[in-house]
Amino acid sequence: MVDIIRKMNWSYVSIIYEESNYGIKAFEELEDLLAKYSICIAVKEKLVKDSGVARESAYDSIVLKLLTKPRARGCIVFGSDQEVAELMKAVRRCNATGYFSWIGSDGWSARSLVSEGNEAEVEGTLSVQPQAREVHGFHEYFLNLHVENNTRNPWFVEFWEHHFNCRYANSSKTPYNMKILNMCNGTEKLTANNTVFEDQLQFVSDAVLAFAYAIRDMHQDHCHGFSGLCDAMKPTNGTELLKYLRKVDFRGLSGDRFHFDENGDAPARYNIKHFKQVSEGKYAWITVGQYLEGELQLNMSAIQFKVGQPTPPESVCSLPCLRGQAKKYVEGESCCWHCFNCTQYQIRHKDDPTQCTKCPLGTIPDLHHEYCQEIPEEYLQPDSGWAIGAMAFSSTGIFITIFIFGVFMKHNETPIVRASGRELSYVLLSGILMCYSVTYALILKPTDIVCAIQRFSAGFCFTVVYAALLTKTNRISRIFNAGKHSAKRPNFISPRSQLVICFGLVGVQVLINGIWMLISPPRAIHHYPTREDNLLVCSSYIDASYMIAFTYPIFLIVVCTVYAVLTRKIPEAFNESKHIGFTMYTTCVIWLAFVPLYFGTANHVALRITSMAVTISLSASVTVACLFSPKLYIILIRPERNIRQSMMPMRYSAINKSSTNTGSGSMMAAVMVTAATCDQKQNVQKHVSPIEPVVDDIFYKQAKTKDTSTQTSPNTEKRFVPPPDATPKINNNYNIGNGPANISQEAAKLKELTS
Repeated sequence: MVDIIRKMNWSYVSIIYEESNYGIKAFEELEDLLAKYSICIAVKEKLVKDSGVARESAYDSIVLKLLTKPRARGCIVFGSDQEVAELMKAVRRCNATGYFSWIGSDGWSARSLVSEGNEAEVEGTLSVQPQAREVHGFHEYFLNLHVENNTRNPWFVEFWEHHFNCRYANSSKTPYNMKILNMCNGTEKLTANNTVFEDQLQFVSDAVLAFAYAIRDMHQDHCHGFSGLCDAMKPTNGTELLKYLRKVDFRGLSGDRFHFDENGDAPARYNIKHFKQVSEGKYAWITVGQYLEGELQLNMSAIQFKVGQPTPPESVCSLPCLRGQAKKYVEGESCCWHCFNCTQYQIRHKDDPTQCTKCPLGTIPDLHHEYCQEIPEEYLQPDSGWAIGAMAFSSTGIFITIFIFGVFMKHNETPIVRASGRELSYVLLSGILMCYSVTYALILKPTDIVCAIQRFSAGFCFTVVYAALLTKTNRISRIFNAGKHSAKRPNFISPRSQLVICFGLVGVQVLINGIWMLISPPRAIHHYPTREDNLLVCSSYIDASYMIAFTYPIFLIVVCTVYAVLTRKIPEAFNESKHIGFTMYTTCVIWLAFVPLYFGTANHVALRITSMAVTISLSASVTVACLFSPKLYIILIRPERNIRQSMMPMRYSAINKSSTNTGSGSMMAAVMVTAATCDQKQNVQKHVSPIEPVVDDIFYKQAKTKDTSTQTSPNTEKRFVPPPDATPKINNNYNIGNGPANISQEAAKLKELTS
């Protein structure tokens, strides 16, 4: 019966059972089986055993209770035919005809007493009936019986009188034959036409044979061939007999094999009977399946619950929830619930249908909220427009930097290259090249190694560039500040010292990066700024920790900018202060624009990484444009200016030219130029040559020709005629006696600057 309910896909049924040992035991077994398969019981009611005792109101009350659970359309009825017939009449009285679908027990299956007169109420019933075959020879045996040859059966006379409605001569008076007036004449005979055989005869036959075989086996084991009961079986032990009874296995008179299973039950063989309307106004019980040895075979196409309704009615408390919905059970009901939708980022729990669970970060529910699907990783793709643009810009910068490297290497010994500080220039170009190369590390798919490279290189390349610039500006400042106080050469201004200072500054950044990586190792992680984002980024991307890499370079930029401001008035003919100043001012503007752009694009990976790459490349490009383009212009386009004289200021060029024409004794020319310069209220320091040989020729060689500097050559006097107003300016504005001393101090500064 439970298998039939499962076949109908019912999960909410009612049970009506007879108030007898038969009904109560059946109900207990049903309750356990239904719970096993998660089938709920809506209503459970008892039928009074004796239908003659119960009033109609008792049956009406049962039907009304069934109607309180309208979604429980299926109902199991365990009872005998008399009680079930009264129940069907109550269904008609309560106007519930056709509302319920009945599953009947063998106690009223295919019984005319139930169906006759209640066809509309019983229609659609599925019931079970024990499957029995004909007992071979029993019909012939029974039809040949009569009162004279069946004297061993004391109830046969009563059967005979009831069957033929006559009173047998000399029979005992009974409540059943007292009203019979006709006497049996002896011609009565049992025939196939006047006798209906019970379908359950096989079970009686099998039961008798089971005991017979059990007693035979017990007799063989205990009496060892003794005829009749031996002393070992007097009296017969029931517990011992039960052991033999469980072991019997034989083929009965019907031809079916008989045995008991492990639970002590006989083989389960049932026919499935169905009551339906076979034609208009005509109803019949038909066989639509069978149940053999625990397997249900049911012909669903032959089942018709109502005319034109081949599908079984729905008997569920609540319909299954839609995909992505969870259940909220009704209090006290395990099969009744309300459905509710999971929220936007939830799915129904896989193991608990009453719960919704949130999808982990990096996933979102599918369309039906049944499972969480991965959000595609988002990172800067090398083939995207952002990456291609950044790489194109960086590649152009790399080619230009390599070209500058080549030009400087080819013209390594020329005055313009030497004047710019060759060693620091090469360090500076190396840093610029690294700045352009960082772009390629930034656009790679983030991994732990790539993140380590990005973290180290982003700040390191800047440190190399600005450490070199800071070393340059610091050297220039120290030389000219020292010259104001004494002619003593400052310490650590040689090329080797400058490289040591530069690499020392770079080493600080390496130390910072090393400590940073030990404390917080670089890792590629997934970042979820919103529930629908899955950004594959480096761990330092999600906060401001990238600024650790830029803190020290920014400090160098600030200090370098300060030095550029302090050295802006030094003569440009022998230093790069003005160009360094332009570089630093532009760099500050670029980085001031980058900071808000970087932190304002946290959710746009491509734009954020591209902005960083382009900013780094722009900073390098500014350095190339401001510091190296003037030198390239002279080297490549105006090579005639790449000589000592063009490196000197105009006034010192005139001094050198005058000294060449008049010999070593023309000290007056230098004095006159100095006087004229002082008259214009300008400092000689603004026009110092950067080339050490030039400085030596102008100043230090004149100091070596001490004897001729105090003599006057006739030729010089003829060629040099001072203007009329020259003498007053010399006397009033400049101390002639101090002229050679001042020039010697300037020479010392120039020598230190270019050494």
